[in-house]
Amino acid sequence: MDIIKILSDELKIRESQAKAAVELIDEGNTIPFIARYRKEATGSLDDNVLRDLFDRLTYLRNLDEKIEDTIRLIDEQGKLTEEIEKALRSAQTVTEVDDIYRPFRPKRRTRATVAKEKGLEPLAEILLAQDGADPMEIALSYIDEEKGVENAEQALAGAKDIIAENVSDNADFRKWIRDYTKKNGYLVCKAKTEDDTVYRMYYDYREPLSKVASHRLLAVNRGEKEGILSAKIEIDSENIINFLKVRMCKRNAAPSSELVAEAAQDGYERLIAPSVENEVRGIITDSAQTQAIAVFGENLKNLLLVPPVKGKTVMGFDPAYRTGCKIAVVNETGDVLDTTVVYPTPPQNKTEEAEKTLTRLIDKHNIDIISIGNGTASKESEIFVSELISKLDRDVKYMVVSEAGASVYSASKLGAAEFPQFDVSLRSAVSIARRLQDPLAELVKIDPKSIGVGQYQHDMEPKKLSASLDGVVEYCVNSVGVDLNTASAPLLSHISGINAKTAQNIIDFRTEAKRFKKRSELKKVKGIGEKAYQQCAGFLRIPGGDDILDNTSVHPESYDAVKKLLSLCGFTLDDVVNKNIGTLKSIVEKTGKEEVAEKIGIGVPTLEDILQELAKPGRDPRDELPQPMLRSDVMDINSLKKGMVLKGTVRNVADFGAFVDIGVHQDGLVHISQLSDKFVKRAMDVVSVGDIIKVEILDVDVAKKRISLKKVD
Repeated sequence: MDIIKILSDELKIRESQAKAAVELIDEGNTIPFIARYRKEATGSLDDNVLRDLFDRLTYLRNLDEKIEDTIRLIDEQGKLTEEIEKALRSAQTVTEVDDIYRPFRPKRRTRATVAKEKGLEPLAEILLAQDGADPMEIALSYIDEEKGVENAEQALAGAKDIIAENVSDNADFRKWIRDYTKKNGYLVCKAKTEDDTVYRMYYDYREPLSKVASHRLLAVNRGEKEGILSAKIEIDSENIINFLKVRMCKRNAAPSSELVAEAAQDGYERLIAPSVENEVRGIITDSAQTQAIAVFGENLKNLLLVPPVKGKTVMGFDPAYRTGCKIAVVNETGDVLDTTVVYPTPPQNKTEEAEKTLTRLIDKHNIDIISIGNGTASKESEIFVSELISKLDRDVKYMVVSEAGASVYSASKLGAAEFPQFDVSLRSAVSIARRLQDPLAELVKIDPKSIGVGQYQHDMEPKKLSASLDGVVEYCVNSVGVDLNTASAPLLSHISGINAKTAQNIIDFRTEAKRFKKRSELKKVKGIGEKAYQQCAGFLRIPGGDDILDNTSVHPESYDAVKKLLSLCGFTLDDVVNKNIGTLKSIVEKTGKEEVAEKIGIGVPTLEDILQELAKPGRDPRDELPQPMLRSDVMDINSLKKGMVLKGTVRNVADFGAFVDIGVHQDGLVHISQLSDKFVKRAMDVVSVGDIIKVEILDVDVAKKRISLKKVD
């Protein structure tokens, strides 16, 4: 198997790029490191392509191993032929390998194996030959009462069972039938209840498999799992049976041809059809899960990269009814300044007392923003906060944030270790405040599956979902970079080359040494050798350190090149510190990037990255994105009218549309058909989590709390 060529063809990249990427992966380099610091080797392959390459590389290597193992197993039986080996080495999927191995796999007792034990295999071969002899007369010689063959009819039935199993074991037949079913089959659902459920649209449902959207298939699967729906694949079996008959029966029909045709039909209906239906359901479900995981991953990426609200003191407000609303005040660096509990919501309704308490905290700590969790009692809390800030002398805004996963974090060992003095609910209030200040730093503490921007995530294959989401988190953390002196252990553990144990070692070292002054000090940390240092150093920042380059994404291996570049263009590192290199890029472009890169000993892609970093040392790529939308007033679903145009924040994106927070507690849905005047194939081609968009109210169902929206320009 030429894996490099396959990767090149599938990913539409040059073979040299695929080869370089595979070699770098095999050397133990991480995807973020390769994507950022080995652009010259890979031809600037980005993170997404490299992750796809890694996944396919792993699959193809496992496939290659399975092929070799299958060849060995068949050879041990003495049945390996050149034709079989060639077919195996040409297999593109594990399913194809399994199809080829099927006739050689040890079987449980079947009707065919019983017939073979009765000595009927030669009779089956005679029938298949279709040479014009009378099958009934031939079958008479196979009567053997000791073996349980009492008459010619039983002998022929046994021979047909053998032929049917041969048909079922034919790899080419199974592949054709599988492909035909996928292309021409229908997914058909019926209700198993008369109750009104969320699956009502599938109570009498029929759709071509080729057109079933991933979210509809996953909904059907879940409804079936919950016992509300029954689902199956329907296919025009007549065409399949005719296909088998044409290939099994000779053109000049012999007396035995009819028996062979009957056996072929039996082989399909009894043996192939049930397993192919399961296989096809598995294939399309796997495809739907892959699509759903991709949507989840894209939503997660956009959520994690929502711009932080920097330099603001934030009050975290965790709403509740009976037990009261938990309050945590967090300063601009995330330290907890104060906590309390207030009861402005039912049943206590101690509004006046709560106003006094929060007003005192707002004045005492100069609070700028109140971050409200969107869970139970959120609407009442939002109304209370809106009325409170309208009475204040200072300009205070609020924002409702998703509290998905906050309770998971609060009850975790990590939450307990971080705030042992707080109870679970107060930890949630801190998390709600911090996820407004820096969503990335706070949300990495939570299992991505609990963050609430997925679609049927609980139905996904856990290992596959976790691997994909972990990759998204890794990409986000490394693309932003982290402050080596303030980052938490969970945040550090997602940095290239650093695991959870090493992250804790960094925290311990930082505690003893007070702070890192240089990146090179990382080499003193237990568990960080030369390879780990190479992988992680460029993603760790040291604001205010001894070297300005340590606060950029310039890798230490390129520091000498930076100094040569600055000297060549008449600058020094002090000029970088003083932001006095405004003409550096124009000098390089005037001289020629290729010439400059060659003189300082690096490639052009690395030179371009260096120029970008020197222009804005310590830059946060999230700062270039639209800032979160803060509010000072509140609306109610009852105040919404058809035709109103409002601004809202995209909270989640699914295959069928986007959910938008317009400030009324209940998110509205912009169906995919309402995202644009043009055809939209995927909702996320138009909007992303965190986007602030204008929407028009199309319909409001107060009773069902449903809001239909249309995106407007």
